[in-house]
Amino acid sequence: MTATPPPTHRRSDLRRALVLAAPAVLLGLLTLCGPLLAPEAEGTPVTAPYAEPGGGAPLGGDLLGRDVLSRVLHGGGPLIGSALVIALAVTLLATLIGCLAALRPGLGRAIERTTDFAILLPPLLGVMLLALAWPGGGRAAVVAAAVVLGTPYATRIVAGAAAPFATTGFVESAIANGEGILHLAFREILPNLRSTVIALFGLRFVEGVYIASMAGFLQLGPQPPAADWALMVKENAPGILLNPWAVIAPSIAISVLAVSVNLATAALARNRPLSERTVTA
Repeated sequence: MTATPPPTHRRSDLRRALVLAAPAVLLGLLTLCGPLLAPEAEGTPVTAPYAEPGGGAPLGGDLLGRDVLSRVLHGGGPLIGSALVIALAVTLLATLIGCLAALRPGLGRAIERTTDFAILLPPLLGVMLLALAWPGGGRAAVVAAAVVLGTPYATRIVAGAAAPFATTGFVESAIANGEGILHLAFREILPNLRSTVIALFGLRFVEGVYIASMAGFLQLGPQPPAADWALMVKENAPGILLNPWAVIAPSIAISVLAVSVNLATAALARNRPLSERTVTA
């Protein structure tokens, strides 16, 4: 048996996770309340194209003279929503299938073969190709493609983490008592994978942010003149020397979101509860 961290270490990790998550939480709140806080409508020109900050535009104007601050406040929803759906869907599917695969070696081998095939295609390239081929296309196609291509590899990670627990005494005891596979997966194995699941969610959220951003650059998501952080970067790149804030502001928002969630989930994953079972390495 391996020792669990002392309570003081767990509390320290939890506090660190909360602090690291604060920027992402703030961005999420701004996304929800942004349209109410924005000084201007997202599509209303208020100044000259690429005007410098000043007057009624604290961050200046974009390529059409629209208020950059207002568009940043309006533009986080599509990207954050897409990343959150990707992370939740992949994590839930991978956790479910991975736990079952640890208990059924045949299923585990099938997952390995599927993953070997999926790894041959670079994830981002695969998502973009599948999204372009998806009927109707758009943001929903990008999210669906990211879930389809991201789940096999994530499942392999969960299955590998769950495998040591599938042959432990408490699982064998549950089998002897006649418990079904769902009980074994969710009541006996899953409670021991909290750290793995949290870390997996954080990684998939960050990957979802980058995939959604790339979709915005390629205009596979919201179309102009909609406000979207990634689309703002693409649209305003030609005028970066005239008003760099039109590119810097949405870029900072994307970066802070990804880094904050990644660091917070990493710290939270280290905060293992006392009730978590452990096995000898």
